[in-house]
Amino acid sequence: MNKSTDSWEILHIPDKPPTPPDQQPTVNVFASAIEPKLANTLVRRLNQTAPLEALRHVKRVQKKYLEGGKTQLSVILCLACENDNQLDSMPHGVRELVNSYQLSPFITKVCKFDASSKEEWEEQCKLWPTSYHPPTYNIEGITGFSEEDSQSVFSFMRFAVELAKSDHGLVVNAAVIVDPSVKQVIASACDENCCWNTPTNKTSIRPCSLKQPEACISHPESNIVVTHDSFLPNGSTTKLEQLCAGVSCLYPWQWSEEQPHTPKSCYWHPLRHAALVAIESSAARDRQLFSGLGDIEDKCSKLGYMQSSFSSSPAKRQKTNLKNVEDDEKLDTLTEGHHSIPARPYLCTGYDIYLVWEPCTMCVMALVHQRIRRIFYAFPNLNAGALGSVHRLQGEKSLNHRFAVFRVLLPEEVLDVKL
Repeated sequence: MNKSTDSWEILHIPDKPPTPPDQQPTVNVFASAIEPKLANTLVRRLNQTAPLEALRHVKRVQKKYLEGGKTQLSVILCLACENDNQLDSMPHGVRELVNSYQLSPFITKVCKFDASSKEEWEEQCKLWPTSYHPPTYNIEGITGFSEEDSQSVFSFMRFAVELAKSDHGLVVNAAVIVDPSVKQVIASACDENCCWNTPTNKTSIRPCSLKQPEACISHPESNIVVTHDSFLPNGSTTKLEQLCAGVSCLYPWQWSEEQPHTPKSCYWHPLRHAALVAIESSAARDRQLFSGLGDIEDKCSKLGYMQSSFSSSPAKRQKTNLKNVEDDEKLDTLTEGHHSIPARPYLCTGYDIYLVWEPCTMCVMALVHQRIRRIFYAFPNLNAGALGSVHRLQGEKSLNHRFAVFRVLLPEEVLDVKL
């Protein structure tokens, strides 16, 4: 184990906010005490008559130990409507079981959702026993972290942190896109800033990267205010607040409030956030590596669509074949050997991204469209974070892509910049 990462930890960020264990939502159910010898028969018939499809985490039978060593079993009969204690609302099959076995139904509460932590599970069992399966991070085929995987994650996160430290004493956000199958960096980038130069009362805007020698740093009279709680997990210092004042995702709307008062001042670009710049760099890499593949893919795609259209309509197919027989020969020539050409990756499918700060909504949506596989970030963003702090877009069901999100817990000392 590397001593520099002994205190580092990988924490999964779930797709729904945590609920205090004693405030979990509940639903009403009809239950009844039963004789132990009837348990198997009743459970089997109840599973057929009134299955608890929405409460699969709830155990059907509750076992209590009474004084004298005796046990008492209770079984859930069916769901009960809110504020409804009428037995007439039971399904007909359940009422038949109640009458046949002379049961005495009563209403009780059970937890509506399965437990996401041991503390939640222990609190749930105080109402009614439930099952608990500790998270293994097996999210759409994404497994947990072995010792080797953890060290790989720490290594890439350390690279992102070092990238975020500029040579001018200002810390920006950094993004590193990685292909985990070969543990190779695909692209990396930092926030890019804009400089307003007004020597003749005319405003000119030019982008500049903080990693370039001629880059600007934030003007000391800038009214950018970033509180400690926006980005640091522990106690903060004024030094760190000033160092991190140029992180775009921490306050992505601040640029619109700034005015170029001085002959030379520098603020972050409203669109050139680290994640977006890294995505652009990854796309440029693909265009360079697969420069000759794009035209062939486009032609084959168009011809494939033509073939599909022709085959769906016999009249169109017959007319085309009679008009121009050599089209088939051209198609065969273009598609011959096409499958032997190495496939160009589709955007960032299967890749991971490492960010020093939790990304904002704009950056997260860009990563959704890029089909990113996993997102790792080090510090939360309470102002505009879209993966746990303000929003949880990883749990938004309306999106057409899902990814796993993890936070790498690091000490704030890693951001120290030595000038």
